[in-house]
Amino acid sequence: MPTEQDDENFISKSQKKRDMLALQALGEALVELPNETLKKLELPEDLRAVVMEAKRIPTSKHGAYKRQMQYIGRVMRGVDAAPIIEQLDELKAPSKKQTALHHLAEKWRDRLLTDASSIGALLNDYPEADRALLERLVAGSQDERAKSKPPRSYRQLYQALHELVVARAKADDANP
Repeated sequence: MPTEQDDENFISKSQKKRDMLALQALGEALVELPNETLKKLELPEDLRAVVMEAKRIPTSKHGAYKRQMQYIGRVMRGVDAAPIIEQLDELKAPSKKQTALHHLAEKWRDRLLTDASSIGALLNDYPEADRALLERLVAGSQDERAKSKPPRSYRQLYQALHELVVARAKADDANP
């Protein structure tokens, strides 16, 4: 006769399968990483070995590759997946930071093109910026837009602003 404790610890077959597939998907994410990145991750040696083996199997051999993925899922059942997930999320974090830097450069470009006086604000935030270059690129961008020319100066303005933003971010990372 089942007790209340058995009911609390009960995990349905469907839930077990979902958990297994999630671990298998995590294993696939590990297999897709470049070897150098994979070496930097803190993984149990048995897991690292089966992931490296999966990388050697051509994906054209669907049966062998699929079996290896299932095996990775089985090995991962004995491993705490939370630290591995955190490490993979940290690998993705720089891309989020890069996206934020791109957006910041685009905002500055739009601000400079709509308000010519905002170059002063930019120079306050980025004193290392070349005022003459920025003014020339802003004027060129506005001229290109007015004459329906290809946006060469518009792109160069973005590149100059992006270089400023990235240089500042690197300096801030180096000096916390």
